[in-house]
Amino acid sequence: MDALFHAAAYTGYVYPNETDVPWGVLIVIYPYITGLVAGAFTVSTFYHVFGVPRFAPVARFALLTSLSFMTFVPTPLLLHLGHPERAFNVMLTPHLTSAFAAFGFFASFYMIVLTIEVWFAYREDIVARAQDRKGLPGLFYRALTLGSYEISETTRAYDAKWLKALAIIGIPAAHGLHGYVGFVFGSLKSREWWGSDLMPAIFLASAIVSGIAIVIVLYVLTSRFRKTPIDRTCMQGLAYLLWGFLIFTVVLEFLEFANIVYKAKEGIDTVMALVAGPLWFSIWVLQVGLGSVTPFFILTYVIWRGRQDRHLVAGVTVSALLILVAVLAMRWNVVIGGQELSKTMQGLVYYRPPILGRESLLAAATIFALPFGFLWVLTRLLPPWVPTGRYA
Repeated sequence: MDALFHAAAYTGYVYPNETDVPWGVLIVIYPYITGLVAGAFTVSTFYHVFGVPRFAPVARFALLTSLSFMTFVPTPLLLHLGHPERAFNVMLTPHLTSAFAAFGFFASFYMIVLTIEVWFAYREDIVARAQDRKGLPGLFYRALTLGSYEISETTRAYDAKWLKALAIIGIPAAHGLHGYVGFVFGSLKSREWWGSDLMPAIFLASAIVSGIAIVIVLYVLTSRFRKTPIDRTCMQGLAYLLWGFLIFTVVLEFLEFANIVYKAKEGIDTVMALVAGPLWFSIWVLQVGLGSVTPFFILTYVIWRGRQDRHLVAGVTVSALLILVAVLAMRWNVVIGGQELSKTMQGLVYYRPPILGRESLLAAATIFALPFGFLWVLTRLLPPWVPTGRYA
């Protein structure tokens, strides 16, 4: 009866069980949030690992952004499950050959590394607040010090060493966390739209570009709210990063689609009908037109001008917003698009997400909003905006 009310419209020859799309918008938002985690962390490593000074103003903020989104990465999956309490079975009875089970280990390891790295990045600020604050806030910060109140050149050097070491460890951990999502889809041979060797690389590249974009947008917005000037040198560096990773991502996506068309396996006509039918708007308008081509030309123009003015900030911010839309559309096209292609390769399913309910647009929007609220709390507890000349 449930399948009857949730059956999707279809054309052609479709198996009866395919009219009930099992992976909805929650599974779309899950890899999207995971990608923001990996991308935001990548921004922080350009300062903490590679020592590029122009990224110092956003290095610690990018760490908090990554931590905020990482905290809510499992939420879409847990809400999707009928019995979320069974998720603990992944850790209690590990099945190491399962790609899905690997998520629990990847996520747990990265969360531990990221949390410790944030602690080292803010240790000096935590000690200062533990000594200044009274009452409940003071108790909170004193607990965070872990009993270590010493601040000296020796401890600063020690903190910097561990911060860099954890950031180095975090690079493969963060990228492996999201790369495995692409691996899950790329290893599924049952769908022509999914089974691609390039899928892990595409997911990872798009994750990095979306993470850079979210850091840009949040940095600009928070600077406006705090009424502080935006570091134009930092914005120029972020523009270079966004532009470079955008080109790399678009090339990978083009190669994957060209490979599918060139091989022309059985059912290629249905694949072409998919991109010209149910996915035409999300692919050609959102992902390609608005989300890839338009920001590419905007970023190319502002980089070519080479000036650090308000046009740079506006152009990079608009490009970042468009890229965030494009990556979300890409996640939709992969997750939903693969299920709209019938296993018979002779039919298409037309999925329309519900507005209300557990697997609804409202639920996905609520989950996506939660990390922003948590980030606001974290920036109040651990302000990432440090005075000039005092970067961790």
